[in-house]
This record gives sequence, structure tokens and C-alpha cells, in this order.
Amino acid sequence: MPLPSKITLVEVGPRDGLQNEKNIIPTDIKIELINRLSDSGLSVIEVSSFVSPKWVPQMADNKQVFAGIKHKTDIIYPVLVPNRKGYDAAKQAGATQIALFAAASEAFSQKNTNCSIEESFRRLEEVAKLAKQDKIKMRGYVSCMLGCPYEGDIDIVAACEIAKRLYDLGCEEISLSDTIGVGTAGKARKMVETAASMLPLEHLAIHFHDTYGQALANIYACLEVGISTIDSAVGGLGGCPYAQGAAGNVASEDVLYMLNGLGIETGVDINKLIDAALFICQYLGHKPTSKVSRALLAKREAKQEAGQKNS
Repeated sequence: MPLPSKITLVEVGPRDGLQNEKNIIPTDIKIELINRLSDSGLSVIEVSSFVSPKWVPQMADNKQVFAGIKHKTDIIYPVLVPNRKGYDAAKQAGATQIALFAAASEAFSQKNTNCSIEESFRRLEEVAKLAKQDKIKMRGYVSCMLGCPYEGDIDIVAACEIAKRLYDLGCEEISLSDTIGVGTAGKARKMVETAASMLPLEHLAIHFHDTYGQALANIYACLEVGISTIDSAVGGLGGCPYAQGAAGNVASEDVLYMLNGLGIETGVDINKLIDAALFICQYLGHKPTSKVSRALLAKREAKQEAGQKNS
């Protein structure tokens, strides 16, 4: 199969990338990050999650962030919701698309949401029914598709059946997530092929973490079988709090650099994306994990140093 001619990048940095930061990030910094990302040409930016501040204190300002960003008409700004309470809050805030999530691992479901997979679906069914009535679009995530920090390897067919259940609930797009970043290219390809045997390929997305440095190879393998939507986080932000050594999401800049090299259209300006990465990482006090951003930063610093010497 030829590679797709166009890819949609779903930016998850403001939500999945920041949610586990220990120090609370000021609301205005989050708003500035999202506005910078909006200016880069991205068409989907996941803004926040409407979860209990007790469990995810970093997202306690979800309403303020959603209200404070510049909403561009050609950009979708989804928010994550875990249950009816989260849905009601997201709807009140004005969200037009929500993201639902389920786990492919029973143990991870218990740890992450304090309920079984079946219990989580009962909650999601209630939310999905309301979203349909309110004409709010839904996206779904399946975590731990290729491995669980508690159960180890995951049966790929069973994992894809979870994806099918989310699709049947009404989620227009299902993101297949390697939450702890243990996947390799062959497993990633099999994951997509198995899921595509159960639901339409065009309704699938991929979501890789880069713990073992395999994310770009995994993405390329999925491109070869027709995937055209990729989740990523600016600066490589994020990481699973339940997995030792788990790195962040694959960096948006690294994915974009690869896609540009392949001649695949995204509509995203890589320099503006890198500037957004440097902005948030400078605030957080560390350099981006993205090799592309680090290379450009080193190039800029060398140029600046040379200019100072010449002056």
C-alpha cells in the first residue's frame, strides 16, 4: 500500500503531555502554549481533561483554559472526559468534541480509573448516549494496546475488541495507544491490521510513547498499512505515571520532520511547532526530548554565539 498523501496530526501535549507534571503549571502558560500550537497550522489540539482535580490536579483549571484560548474555527479542540460528571462540565464549558478512554488491560483499568473494564464501559455508555443527543462528537482511546505495566503482554485481538466497542458506542475515531512505549514496528503493524479487520481503517489513529526509542519506526510501519491520523505531543511531553522509566509521547516535531521528508502533507509549520516546544520546555526547565527541537536549538545557540564573537 502506498503511503498516505496527507496526515492529520492530533496534538495531545496540553492534555496528555502536561497532566502528570508534578508542579502546577499556571493557566496563562497553558493558554499561551495552546495558542502557539493553534498558530502552527495544527487542526486538532486536545486542550484538557475534565477529571476530578483530586486525581489529576494539573487539570483543575480545565474550564479556565478552555475559555481562555483563542478558538479558531478551523481547529477542533477536544477534551477528555471519564464519566457523566466530566461530560456535564465539558458541555457547560462549550466543548464540541470529547474523548473517551478505556483500557485493554484489566489491571490498568483498575489502577487508572478505579474500576473494571466492564464498569468503565457502563460509565462510557451513559456519556455516549448524552453526547449523541447533544450532537457532541466523540473520539476514543484504548490504552495499553501493546503492553501493560502490570500484566505485561496484551492479547492483541482482545485489545482490538475494546477498540471496536468504543467505535460501536459512537466514537468516530479510535486511537490505538501504546501507553508505556514497549511496541516495535512488527507489533504496531499487527495492531493496526487486526483493528482494521474489525472496524474501518479510516476511523483509526495511533498513539505511541517513545520509552524504547521505537515510536517513529512504529509510526512508519503503521503508515505503510494506511494509517492517516497520528497523535503526538509537542516537545515529547508526557509519560505514564504507572510505568517505570516510561518516556513521554512521541514528539510532534520529530513526527512532522519525518512526514515532511516523506513528502506527506500536514499543513503544519515545523518552525512554529518547534517554537511552541521550546516555549513550554523552557518554562518547565528542561530541554525538549525531541531530537529535531534539540538540533535546531543547538544550531540557534551556535549561531548566536558566533554572532556575539563577531560583534
